[in-house]
Amino acid sequence: MVHDRTKLLKRQVLFWGLSALVLGICLWLFRGILLPFVLGMVMAYFLDPIADRLERWGLSRLAASLLILVAFVILIALVILIVVPVIGSQVSSFVDRLPQYLGRLQELALELRTGSLSRFFNGDDQTLRQDFQTLVRQLSGYTTALVASLWSSSLAVVNFVSLFVVTPVVAFYLLLDWDRMISKIDGLVPRQHVATVRRLAREIDRAVAGFVRGQGSVCLILGTYYAVGLTLVGLNFGLLIGFFAGIISFVPYVGSAIGLIVAIGVALVQFAPDWIWVAATAGVFFTGQFVEGNILQPKLVGASVGLHPVWLMFALFAFGAIFGFVGLLMAVPAAAAVGVLVRFAIHKYLESEMYFGRTIEMSSPREIESGGLDLALKNQFDPKTGKSG
Repeated sequence: MVHDRTKLLKRQVLFWGLSALVLGICLWLFRGILLPFVLGMVMAYFLDPIADRLERWGLSRLAASLLILVAFVILIALVILIVVPVIGSQVSSFVDRLPQYLGRLQELALELRTGSLSRFFNGDDQTLRQDFQTLVRQLSGYTTALVASLWSSSLAVVNFVSLFVVTPVVAFYLLLDWDRMISKIDGLVPRQHVATVRRLAREIDRAVAGFVRGQGSVCLILGTYYAVGLTLVGLNFGLLIGFFAGIISFVPYVGSAIGLIVAIGVALVQFAPDWIWVAATAGVFFTGQFVEGNILQPKLVGASVGLHPVWLMFALFAFGAIFGFVGLLMAVPAAAAVGVLVRFAIHKYLESEMYFGRTIEMSSPREIESGGLDLALKNQFDPKTGKSG
């Protein structure tokens, strides 16, 4: 019996392992055309609860899907028409004035180097200028390489058009057939494992939906706070920097750190030597981080999601490096799914004989004939107490 169970387990592990390998290879091969389909699937996943509610209110699935999709597209179009022109003009102005800002930062560094901090530096002004220029070139090279990678890996020109053509169509058909697809997939699950698979699927769904909805709300609130706060301080491009810092705050600590560095750099050029406004610029980010860590994260995201910041950052970087922008969309669901499966595997291991050892030692025929089985049963290992009986 134990041998048959072990063989069945090995076959299942081999089957699911090969299935995961084939899926990974297919995703890698078709990564250049996946963006509109992944976005359509994401839209259908998050709009499905609304469609279910409209169905309970008496609408057909077709009418509910059409109504939701049209409303969603109109909302996105309004956001693009209102936000994109403002952000676009600030991006263009920031790029035009970037050389001026970098030159001014270099002058401030030279002033500090020749002033009260001169004893901490070695070398002449020319060496410092060369080091600063080298640093700027390296940062520019990294940024250019990242943008080029995201652009080329996603076939950006083709996908930019397909986002507005293919994505709504994919989202509509997936939203229309979502419940039937889930039912079909559920029917293919082995019956002896259907309860476990359903429980794991619910945990993954709760983790993904909880994180994306909660973290999305956090990013929106932070972006609005940073943009308004920096604008009130009077920082040039405060709206752009604050909005950008809030949007990338889904990467733990990285988003706020990048926003703080950029904002402080602009503030030094704009306000120095009036340091109170530089401090006010930094204060906007520090107060935002305090509110995020003590109020927004516990209330909106919570600890039940189960995505550790380090694991999330690794998933974002790994999937982004392999699949480009599509990988960033896939990183959170994949990280949540892997986290749930790993916790399930650890739980099973802690309940298995591999952790506790054999609970009943096999006795020889002579021990059974002489009554030794009773002694063996008395001396068996009790997994609850961790002691022998």
